[in-house]
Amino acid sequence: MKKKLKVLALFDAISPTTIDQDLTVELKTDDWKTECHVLEALGQLGHTTEHLAIFDDLDLLRQKLQSFSPDVICNLADQFKNNRAFDQNIVSFLEMQGLPFTGCGSTGLTLCKHKGVSKKILSYHRIRVPDFTIIPRGKRIARPKRLKFPILIKPLKEEASLGISQASFVETEEQFKDRVQFIHERLDNDVIAEEYIEGRELYVSILGNLRLQVFPIRELIFKEVPPDEPKIATYKAKWDEEYRKRWGLQNQFAEGLEPALVSQIEKTCKRIYRLLTIDGYARLDLRVTAKNEIYFIEANPNPILAADEDFAQSALKTNVHYPQLIDRIVRLGLTTVRD
Repeated sequence: MKKKLKVLALFDAISPTTIDQDLTVELKTDDWKTECHVLEALGQLGHTTEHLAIFDDLDLLRQKLQSFSPDVICNLADQFKNNRAFDQNIVSFLEMQGLPFTGCGSTGLTLCKHKGVSKKILSYHRIRVPDFTIIPRGKRIARPKRLKFPILIKPLKEEASLGISQASFVETEEQFKDRVQFIHERLDNDVIAEEYIEGRELYVSILGNLRLQVFPIRELIFKEVPPDEPKIATYKAKWDEEYRKRWGLQNQFAEGLEPALVSQIEKTCKRIYRLLTIDGYARLDLRVTAKNEIYFIEANPNPILAADEDFAQSALKTNVHYPQLIDRIVRLGLTTVRD
């Protein structure tokens, strides 16, 4: 019988909060679906659980730690002051306090957040990445001659496909300059411009620290997108249900992958996980070409944990039911060695 734990579920909020904030209304909304699912699972597991949402005041966390003394923090806070760039800073604070927490440490979050750095590391280790260039704000906008059209223009450090739309797919110098300028000015973000890889969009979920478990591969299917149109995971393709219906976009388990290819994907993803120093759990986004070439697109440490999202669905396929998955993530957090 495993020992029941004291778990503090840590959330982020979009406005100032109090230490005893009633989140009943929020937890019934779609925006708080993950938090609601995780709290329900922790309750079913019999762990003693309290929760705290923070906006811009870490002192609330200090107070809660003193009054509750949790064994482990279930960290679902991925922004501070509405800024997603600070997810690694929240984790750094937990690391400095010597507190066990779920998910990825600050180094892994930092490396994965910067799409250029993660690709440089993996390219050095001979893992295929699309050819790319980085264009910081304030720098002259120019396409290196080696970078071949079509090209995808993305914000360098955003997540969840923020800033990615059909206009991100560019085929001319004019489109290239317009889109880079748009991201610089409207999104206030540096740019990564990378060659578009024609192929299947695969999502690989991984759980573990020393020993890694790779769950069955998911795929984003573009059913109604014409063959000659670009197939890209835009913000709308991920989050707009009407748009998804219109273009026949579905997340499902990948079909028809040769066992040898699946084995190669799993091996490659384990290497990526270790090279980017990811802890706990992650989802890796890949493109696989018609020639079965595996290209790394992006790493998502601490991916969305809602029961109906890709990570939990992949775990369920191997009979790891949702409460059991949350328990494993929590107990991994308890034993992760943080340097």
